[in-house]
Amino acid sequence: MDLQLLQFLSNPSDANAQSRALAYFEQLKSSDTGWQLATNTLINTSAGPSVNDHVKFFALQVVEVFIKQSYQKSSPSQQQAMKHFLSQWIQLQVSQPVQDKVFIRNKAAQIFALVFYLYLRVLLSIDSEVVDREILHSKEEADRNTLIKDHMRETCVDSLVDSWYHILSVYETSNTDLVCQTLEIVGAYIAWINIDLIANMRFVDLLVRFLREHPLREAAADCLHDIVAKGMDPVAKTKLVESLFSVLDSAGILNIDMEEDVDYLCKLARLINCIGLQLALSWTKLKKAGDNDSACAVMQLLESKIPLSFRFLSHSDDDVSATVMDFVKEYVQMLKQKAALNETERQQVENLLFIIFEKTKYDEGFYFDRDGEEEAIFLEYRKQLRTLFDNVAILDRDLVLNRVRDLVNMTLPRWQTSSFAEVEAALTFLYQLGEALPVSHGNHFSGDAAKASALQPMMQSLLSCGVSNYPHPAVTLCFFELVVRYEKFFLVEPQYVAPTLVAFLDQGGMRHANPKVRSRVAYLFSRFVRAVKAHMTDYTEDVLRRLQDLLVLIPVESGPQTVLLTHDDQLFIFETAGLLITSGNFDAEIKRNLMHSLVSPVLEKFAVLLEELIRLTPQSPNAVGAADATNQKRRAILAQCLSHAMSAVAWSSKAFTNSQNIKASGCLSVYLKALEVFLRAIQLPEVVPEIQAGLRQYLHRMTVCLGEELLPFVPSASQVLLKSSSVQSLSEYIPLINQIIAKFKKQVVPFLTQAFAPIISAIFNALAASAAAVNDEEARLERQSLQRSYFSFIAAIVGSGLMEVLASQDPAILQQVLVSLVQGAVEYPDPVAQKTCFSTLRRLVEIWGGKDGPAEFVEFVYKQIVPACFLAPLRDTFDLNDAQTTLALSESALCLRAILEKRGDEELITFLQTQYLPTLKLNLQQSQEFCMALRSDQKLFKSYYKMFFQQARGL
Repeated sequence: MDLQLLQFLSNPSDANAQSRALAYFEQLKSSDTGWQLATNTLINTSAGPSVNDHVKFFALQVVEVFIKQSYQKSSPSQQQAMKHFLSQWIQLQVSQPVQDKVFIRNKAAQIFALVFYLYLRVLLSIDSEVVDREILHSKEEADRNTLIKDHMRETCVDSLVDSWYHILSVYETSNTDLVCQTLEIVGAYIAWINIDLIANMRFVDLLVRFLREHPLREAAADCLHDIVAKGMDPVAKTKLVESLFSVLDSAGILNIDMEEDVDYLCKLARLINCIGLQLALSWTKLKKAGDNDSACAVMQLLESKIPLSFRFLSHSDDDVSATVMDFVKEYVQMLKQKAALNETERQQVENLLFIIFEKTKYDEGFYFDRDGEEEAIFLEYRKQLRTLFDNVAILDRDLVLNRVRDLVNMTLPRWQTSSFAEVEAALTFLYQLGEALPVSHGNHFSGDAAKASALQPMMQSLLSCGVSNYPHPAVTLCFFELVVRYEKFFLVEPQYVAPTLVAFLDQGGMRHANPKVRSRVAYLFSRFVRAVKAHMTDYTEDVLRRLQDLLVLIPVESGPQTVLLTHDDQLFIFETAGLLITSGNFDAEIKRNLMHSLVSPVLEKFAVLLEELIRLTPQSPNAVGAADATNQKRRAILAQCLSHAMSAVAWSSKAFTNSQNIKASGCLSVYLKALEVFLRAIQLPEVVPEIQAGLRQYLHRMTVCLGEELLPFVPSASQVLLKSSSVQSLSEYIPLINQIIAKFKKQVVPFLTQAFAPIISAIFNALAASAAAVNDEEARLERQSLQRSYFSFIAAIVGSGLMEVLASQDPAILQQVLVSLVQGAVEYPDPVAQKTCFSTLRRLVEIWGGKDGPAEFVEFVYKQIVPACFLAPLRDTFDLNDAQTTLALSESALCLRAILEKRGDEELITFLQTQYLPTLKLNLQQSQEFCMALRSDQKLFKSYYKMFFQQARGL
């Protein structure tokens, strides 16, 4: 090194020389060998009597740069040279008569700290590769890791522990980051090294001291947690845990001000949580081993930690509270195993219950209208409290019942002067009683007199105190959830039905200022009316009048909302209105008039809006112009409202379960009239998917409600629904036709005979058009859905015995359908479709496979169906280990059995042995074995059939 030039680094009087010195200094730092020049200079100059201190400092900087940037990727010989220099440096510092200047010693300390950082990073890498149990290893890797750990225990662990203690002691005040990283290493390695190396006075004293130092205490708490969590014999573990706890307590660490730094409190709470869980684990092991005396002693130690854990649980910060939740839950689970609680335990449980009451309350600043991370975390924490509450109720039902009653009785009379958090919490626990206490058929007001006598007065107070008018939406929602939760209350106290209806209908319910409240209450109102419908007759007409403004159909325009309820919310109200009418104690004429009053405004609105939509719709694609672009948005709004109108009338019919119901009610004409009005949509010159969806929903309901009166409308309805031959629209149309087939069977034959060919043609065309989108996953799934729907359509016809529909078709179409079933059974890698196809083929064989079927069908059986039963299971895509595929395989086996039964033993066996099985390269013995199994019991054949194909495919 050019020592003379470097001396100019600290001499600003000669700018040129200083500039050259700086350039030389930068060259040393970037050079591959500069660090070696620096170390040689430092060792040599350190022995000299008079050396420029600034040169030493600059040389140490060169060494520092090398360690930071190049040491880890340097050669082993270079690393060894650096280690040798560091060792020599320490020896020189000890032996020289005068210490180096402070700034030089500080720079040297920084270098040694860097070395320790590298050293600790290596240890962390060893831990993650060799020890970390969350990383999956092969058996070979696991065996290797065991050998590494064994060798380290024998050779170097003691030295490692000494080095950790040295770093912790030396750098306690000068480099807290290094100390924290060392504590992380100690915590990681304690899991597999001798516990006595760490759990001793020299380390524990250090850790306790660190717990008093702000920069170190969180890392020290984590380290102690890892020590406590080490797997050990239960007796030794208990001794270790109690010893550490005693030290911490004596040192005043646990006498904390609960308003301290929350991050540290979370770490300390985590340590206490671990102590509690480890004692619980020791108790469990000792109980299992039959050592009841030791287990009893451990239980006493555990219970002595409960007050401290409750202090953390009750902390105002939920993060601190949640950290000890696992220990508290475990304690409650342990108490549940006892035959009876003693007085101390009962008092602990009561204390816990009061903490749950308090911690369940929302903060005043909780943001209900935002689904943020903080809100989600609190709601998840609240779920844990609820689980804890449920378990406490199992421990002591009477205690929970009485304390909740006290809470409710204290809160409801003064709800007007109480915070929303207090009122909401009281109502929440009244609700949770219904979940936590056992009940028969949801009725808390019969059977158990003690429970009923407690709950009934609380419900009376709830419904008479006016709390439904509380201005906070959280309280409002709680009130209505409670009403529905305890719906059976109204069966024993029907006088409360009327005021509760008023609450639903007024400004605190479905007319609430908050749209979320209105939406939820609309749903709960339908639940409530369904539960108390036996007591609704006297209020039906009044309620229907009050509902009128909520049932108005208004197209959803952009801008301010002009309706109280969304379209989806309105559906619940239509359902409720229909239920009120049909369940009321009225004669048929009154019911018809009421239903007419409900539905007619919807039909009138539908007619008006449909006319507007027809007017705004271009009569042909060529007619589209500038005006159409302006009208397009309005057309979309109209289509949505028309669809909603059909849905609304459909939902109003949900009280009818069959055609007898609707005829007896006198309402049949109302729904037939509605169907006539809705089918005017056939006048639309273009396909409107929303209207098709609404009509499908209505027809699904009418298929349930109406009898043969529906059939005349099916052809025109199909015209509307089949205007679009898209994959999606056809997939949604077929389930409706299948439902009609299942309901009416032979009565639907005339329609199906005419519609079959157009439906099949539309399906095949749609499938062919969509086949090009091979890389579009959404298109692939839609195509698969349509394929399944198509096969289910054929299955519905065959399964309902409507063979005349198929027999009357053009032979080419019938052949196309039959071949498509074979293709579906063999070629489609979709086990659900394959099962349907084989099932349908089997049914066709059973019906047409004898003397009554078409003459050409027997030829189809042997040329197509029999080969399909072998080709499908032989394909690689046919997963014989998949449950759905196994069902398809079973149907395939049953198909062969059906052929055997319909065509006779001799005919099928002869065909298999002489014509088909030889094509599969089966020898005579294999063919005979297969045919023998086919002739045997059906269950045995199905078992053999699967084994046959497993062997054939080498599985």
